[in-house]
Amino acid sequence: MKRPTIADVARRAGVSKGAVSYALNGQPGVSEATRQRILAIAAEIGFNPSRAARSLSGATADAVGLTLCRPARTLGIEPFFMELISGVEAELSARSYALTLQVVADQEAEVAVYRRWWGERRVDGVLVCDLRTDDRRVPVLEELGLPAVVIGGPDGTGGLASVWSDDAAALVETVEYLVALGHRRIARVGGLPALLHTEIRTEAFARVCRRLGLADAVTVPSDYTGEEGARATRRLLSSATRPTAVIYDNDVMAIAGLSVAQEMGLAVPAEVSIVAWDDSPLCQLVHPPLTALGRDIPAYGAHAARQLLAVIGGSPASRVQDETAHLTPRGSTAPPRAN
Repeated sequence: MKRPTIADVARRAGVSKGAVSYALNGQPGVSEATRQRILAIAAEIGFNPSRAARSLSGATADAVGLTLCRPARTLGIEPFFMELISGVEAELSARSYALTLQVVADQEAEVAVYRRWWGERRVDGVLVCDLRTDDRRVPVLEELGLPAVVIGGPDGTGGLASVWSDDAAALVETVEYLVALGHRRIARVGGLPALLHTEIRTEAFARVCRRLGLADAVTVPSDYTGEEGARATRRLLSSATRPTAVIYDNDVMAIAGLSVAQEMGLAVPAEVSIVAWDDSPLCQLVHPPLTALGRDIPAYGAHAARQLLAVIGGSPASRVQDETAHLTPRGSTAPPRAN
């Protein structure tokens, strides 16, 4: 949990603390090569001399960090993150903690933010979203000793604490429901393929479809936006083996898919049933209202924040399984119309 200090920089560089001070403050007394090596080491471990006085004081930041590696335009329209953040904020404000939020372009930028926040005492811990396969953020956070809770898992979190939901079980429940209605051609419009929870859902979908003998089951990757969800839906509904049911990895894509089906003159749910992941008020405002997988997302965020505050307070890292999303049938699903 120790933040980097000038002594850490000196030890890694093999020089005195005085030499580090000279290098960081641009003073004579070290060679240019040594200065550059010290500056590189300081950046690598997240030490910032402008925050040195605060670091020496041992004061806490009373803030938690959250970085999101998503296009800002999608964050503004996707209810999931807004609800998640509302739950995090509710828990933090009750403990007089602030939430520091930053949108980044890629994982390199995200890692740089973590190093800066930790080195400058901007935050006391971070929440990590959108876990990826072989996620390089996990070993970096472990190396820094930065308290962290991963929202996702259960695998791929290393030694970090995590809170996760069983996406595979939720997807199996959905496919079995559609098969019970009589559907044999089921498709899925997935999220970003690089995300671990997308991979978990894709593998679960393939397994349950094989078990139930659904030969025409297919997953089409997308990016959670309405535009890509609409394009994927047009391809599926224009194919020779048109699915009679489509599962979408978020509500925004499902609503776009509903619009495309109606534009193409297909009756929902008689000719194509639609299921959305992560129930939201949007799912109930369209016609017909969407069958959806739902859970208490603000509570999910609050649980993650509570766990992070415990880790910051010295509790050991643990993996906590949260509520599994459950299906709420509405007007967008029904038995397929007989050909």
